Amino acid sequence: MDLAFTPAEQAVRKEIREWVGANLPQDLAHKVHNSLHLTREDMQRWAKILGKKGWLGHAWPKAFGGPGWNAVERHLFEEECALAGAPRVVPFGPVMVAPVIMAFGNREQQERFLPGIASGDVWWSQGYSEPGSGSDLASVKTKAEKQGDHYLVNGQKTWTTLGQYGEWIFCLVRTSNEGKPQTGISFLLIDMKSPGVSVRPIRLLDGSLEVNEVWFDNVKVPVENLIGEENKGWTYAKYLLAHERTNIADVNRAKRELERLKRIAKAEGVYEDSRFRDEIAKLEVDVVALEMMVLRVLSAETKGKSSLDIAGLLKIRGSEIQQRYAELMMLAAGPYSLPLIQEAMEAGWQGDAVGALHCAPLASTYFNMRKTSIYGGSNEVQRNIVAQTVLG
Repeated sequence: MDLAFTPAEQAVRKEIREWVGANLPQDLAHKVHNSLHLTREDMQRWAKILGKKGWLGHAWPKAFGGPGWNAVERHLFEEECALAGAPRVVPFGPVMVAPVIMAFGNREQQERFLPGIASGDVWWSQGYSEPGSGSDLASVKTKAEKQGDHYLVNGQKTWTTLGQYGEWIFCLVRTSNEGKPQTGISFLLIDMKSPGVSVRPIRLLDGSLEVNEVWFDNVKVPVENLIGEENKGWTYAKYLLAHERTNIADVNRAKRELERLKRIAKAEGVYEDSRFRDEIAKLEVDVVALEMMVLRVLSAETKGKSSLDIAGLLKIRGSEIQQRYAELMMLAAGPYSLPLIQEAMEAGWQGDAVGALHCAPLASTYFNMRKTSIYGGSNEVQRNIVAQTVLG
C-alpha cells in the first residue's frame, strides 16, 4: 500500500487549492473557522459557486456532469475545502440521493433530478427516521398506497436535518406488509410543496432549529417518482447509508477543528499546561490514525476494491473524534464556554464580561456533537455490523 500522492494527484490538489482560495467568500470562511451560525443563504451561496464550477457533485462521474475524479482526488478536494474554511456541502442532494438516482434511477429520473442537484438550485432533505424507527429503519411505518398513477402517502418522519429548507425529500415508505419488514420498503422522491406535507422545526438545547418533524397527510406522489422497483427500497437505502457513514467520518473537518482547538487553548492560556497538551496530542494521534484508515480505503478504491464494508468503522471513529474535540474546546475555555446566548452566537461576540469571540459557540457545538454517535446508525449498531462483516 502506497499512501504517497502521485504527481498527478498533487497537481489536482494545487488546482483545487488555488480555485478555492480565489472563489471562497471570506465572510463564509470566517464563520466556518469560528464555528458561527451559517444561514440557508450562506450554505446555498457556496453550493451554487461549486455548482457553477461543476464541483458540487465532486464525486460524480463525467457521464453525469461531475469531474470524474478518483477516490484520492475526491479526498483532496474535501481536504482543501475543509482547511480553507468552506462550508460543508449539505450532503442530502449531491452526496446521498444523487448516487442512488445514478445507480438505480431510470434515464428520465436522472435527466429530471440530477441537474438541479448539480447546480445547487434544489435543496434536498432525507426522510428516513421516524418516531420509533431510528437505528431500526426496517420498522418504518410511513405508508404509500398505490392508487392508479400515484401513491397516497401517510405518516411521519422526524429528525429531518434542515428539513425546513427542503424543496424535495427522498423517503423510505412502506408499500407492503408481507414477508420480512425489509422487503416491503420502497424509495420515493416527494415534492415538499405538495398538498398535505407539513414541516415543524424542533428547537434544540442550543436554541437552534436544525432538525424537524415532517408529516404526510394523503400526499399524492406520482408513480414515476419511485426509484427502482417497488419493495426494493431497502437495497437502495443500504447503498445510500454506506455513503453517509463514510461521509460522517469527516476526517478533513477534524483536522481543521484540531487547529481551532489549539488556537482556543493558546488564547485561554491552557496550551502550556502539559496535561491539557497531552489530551490534544492524543486527539491528534487519533485524527492521524483516522486519516490513515481513510487513505487505506481510498487506496483500495483506486484499485477497484470495495471498501464500503468498513464504512461503519469510519463512522464510529469519526463521530467519537468530533465529540472529543468539541469537549476539549469547552474545557479549554472553562466557564466562558457555558453561556448559551443565541444573539451572541448570531453576532459572533459575547462581550468582555463573558468571554471572547471564540467562546460564543462552544457550548452550542458541544451539545450539537452529542448526536454524531447516534445519527447515520448508532455506534452500538455499527459495532455489531463491524463485528459481523469485518471481523467475521
